[in-house]
Amino acid sequence: MSAGIQTLVSFALELEAGALRQRALPSATGILVTGMGRRKAEAAVADFLQRQSPGVVFTCGFAGGLNPELKPGDVLFETTDGGLRERLMAAGANLASFHCADRIATTIAEKSALRQQTGADAVEMESGAIHALCRERDIRCATVRAISDTANEDLPLDFNRISNPDQSLNYGKLAWAIARSPGAIPGLLRLQKNSRIAAERLAEVLLRVISPA
Repeated sequence: MSAGIQTLVSFALELEAGALRQRALPSATGILVTGMGRRKAEAAVADFLQRQSPGVVFTCGFAGGLNPELKPGDVLFETTDGGLRERLMAAGANLASFHCADRIATTIAEKSALRQQTGADAVEMESGAIHALCRERDIRCATVRAISDTANEDLPLDFNRISNPDQSLNYGKLAWAIARSPGAIPGLLRLQKNSRIAAERLAEVLLRVISPA
């Protein structure tokens, strides 16, 4: 990553970042993949901020829908910065509220409970820690996320059960889970398709914000 980064765009997973990497970005823009979960995001972004002093940080990736009106690929944002709010709305993102969770919300029932408890529109796992780091350093920050799974659908597998202790996916457990539940394959393919759509739409919005015409 080059020196002099002014805009940092962080993602938990390379799958979320890939579509933006394919775009031509300003040289002062950096992409950081942190790994999943609050602790990994906090450690990776804190390390980056020891070496660089960006003016803006975007915490990005996928989110699970809690608001039943949201559809796969909808791009949402949350920020306390008025200037970023205007830029994101102009780029096609919708203002929303997020809940930063410690586990993946996998079922309709779990998503409904989170909606009732928090009032949030969507759930993700990293942005709370990143916003806290930015507040400490007086850095402008926004969460920008695209919906990969809706409030009205169960995930095809409980990804919490097939993850490593650091919340990364255990591919051996994934293969075993699919072998035991082959009926999950159509749902996994649908999730893969929706994730590609979400990554593309997220990249489109971010590019408009990072590289305004």
